[in-house]
Amino acid sequence: MQTFKDSNNRVWSITLTIGTAMKIKEKLGIDLLQPEIGDPPLITRLGTDELLLAEVLAALLEDQFAAHKFDSQQVYECFDGPTFARAHEAFYKELIDFFHQRGRDDRARAVEKQKAMIEAGVQAAIAKINEIDVDAVLEEALRQ
Repeated sequence: MQTFKDSNNRVWSITLTIGTAMKIKEKLGIDLLQPEIGDPPLITRLGTDELLLAEVLAALLEDQFAAHKFDSQQVYECFDGPTFARAHEAFYKELIDFFHQRGRDDRARAVEKQKAMIEAGVQAAIAKINEIDVDAVLEEALRQ
């Protein structure tokens, strides 16, 4: 079980079990226990499609939302950018732990690699963006 805090300092728990995996598969048609399947693979989609990840997290936390008597608007309000980042991190850690404990180190490593690839991709994108000479681009656009 992994935990994280929302913007109002409430603690949320993410637990991956066979039961929660089945719930996600039934509800969203996503098989968390086969993250390498698909084109692109599910783990890539979860790492790059924030709305898809939000749906998975919401399904995993659904019972906790109900226990707090949250409606969807209250959930959206307390899950700001930093909270979503913490939830994403907790989700990855829970996947990795689940697969290690299950003896599927290949799948755990795939999740770890995907996380590292996303981090490297973000840094590469930032570097490319920083190379843009705004004045030169504007000057070129005005010449045309």
